[in-house]
Amino acid sequence: MDFTSRYVALGDSFTEGVGDDDPTRPNGVRGWADRVAEQLCAADPNFGYANVAIRGRKLRQILAEQVDAAVELNPTLVTIYAGANDILRPKVDIDDLLAEYNDAVGKLTATGATVVMFTGFDARGSKVFGTMRGRTAIYNELVRGIAGDHGALLVDYWRFSEYYDWGMWAHDRMHMSAAGHGNMAKRVLEVLKYDHSIDVPPITPVPELSRAEAIRANAQWFREYAAPWVVRRVTGKSSGDNLQPKYPQFTRL
Repeated sequence: MDFTSRYVALGDSFTEGVGDDDPTRPNGVRGWADRVAEQLCAADPNFGYANVAIRGRKLRQILAEQVDAAVELNPTLVTIYAGANDILRPKVDIDDLLAEYNDAVGKLTATGATVVMFTGFDARGSKVFGTMRGRTAIYNELVRGIAGDHGALLVDYWRFSEYYDWGMWAHDRMHMSAAGHGNMAKRVLEVLKYDHSIDVPPITPVPELSRAEAIRANAQWFREYAAPWVVRRVTGKSSGDNLQPKYPQFTRL
């Protein structure tokens, strides 16, 4: 089928949909981008959706593997979020990375597509990821400049205070929950000025824990999620190894 409207989603686990589990979908996840595409497809029988995001990808990997693939699909809409996995590394040259990001966004906007970018989240509520606030703030200022220079739209994740509710996050504390992904879909559609009928999944309340319970919960989190994440970083492995894009060609949802 030839689609007259074509949305391509690029990025890492954020865009792939990790945290919004759905065993009926490719790679076992749904995510905000799928939710956005569902709304757009429902309104337009000639709308096609591709999602080439892969969890664990760093910025240069996303640019090398996904940007040219997106350009070849001749998109009319592109979303891209890259760099979060770089910020978490022990050392990173944000200026060099964002110079390459700038070139890639220029290539995407040159297709004539509407391009949507994202700032990084302010993780001040996390004792682990909150240590990266300074890096993320620098990243965000550079992203704002890139978006302004190329006429891209910006989803300002940094300012979304609703994500300070831990119910918006999955058990791994690294990815959004179904509620978080549903809310992000609404945020993206609002930036696109698109009327939608998204029903955001309810937030699962996070109970208050005693000091002893919190210590046990944190220990369990470290064993199940943090330690494997550290091991992958040390060994050069990725959670996205051996995974293929969810929707490498246009489809309808």
